[in-house]
Amino acid sequence: MVTVEEFSEILRILESRYRLEIPSHISEDPFRILVGTILSQRTKDEITDSAYKRLFEKFPTIESLANASIREIEKLIKPVGFYRIKAKRIKQVARIILEKYDRRVPKDREELLKLPGVGDKTADIVLSVGYGLPEIAVDTHVETIAKRLGIAHERDKYMDVKKKLEELTPIHKRNIVNHLLVAFGKEICKKPKPKCTICPIKNFCNHYKLQTINEKITKNQNPDRNYVSFTRI
Repeated sequence: MVTVEEFSEILRILESRYRLEIPSHISEDPFRILVGTILSQRTKDEITDSAYKRLFEKFPTIESLANASIREIEKLIKPVGFYRIKAKRIKQVARIILEKYDRRVPKDREELLKLPGVGDKTADIVLSVGYGLPEIAVDTHVETIAKRLGIAHERDKYMDVKKKLEELTPIHKRNIVNHLLVAFGKEICKKPKPKCTICPIKNFCNHYKLQTINEKITKNQNPDRNYVSFTRI
């Protein structure tokens, strides 16, 4: 199990390696963060960024987006994954925030989760990036790395992983954990094949330790046979 001190060192190493470069669909406006995160679900950042730019150039305000036609939104956000479903949800979200929340994105997790298309990760990104709250958003990179390090168990779900990471992380560092682990996951701790040989935090990693042990066992079970073979004539 990774200790608080060890995880602090992991974060220090990753902070020295990665600049906190935020995708363009993550802004300082909670509403735009919300829409950008909905767009990003199961979609690559570069595709999301292009769709986000087209959408908000055409509909820069909550009011204009709430009154836009779903078909027009579809055209602007295509080819993000599930763009038809997302177009409908984005319009619904804009209208709900306009009419129910007086143009203000909820600052409450439970209220955010009531919005169409908003799950745990989206809510945590809005709270951490949009409102600066100490929340850790758990995406596939964060989950994979937490489990490989041994912080979380393989069967742990979203809230289990989130809670365990937050227990190890100082409050003032929590809102950068997602950015650091995502960058690390994209470059080195890839799924399904991590680049363990060049990993800067492998000494803290349970996956690497188990892999090393397994390699030694395999080698001992199948030693190289360097011998001379004689054939009778």
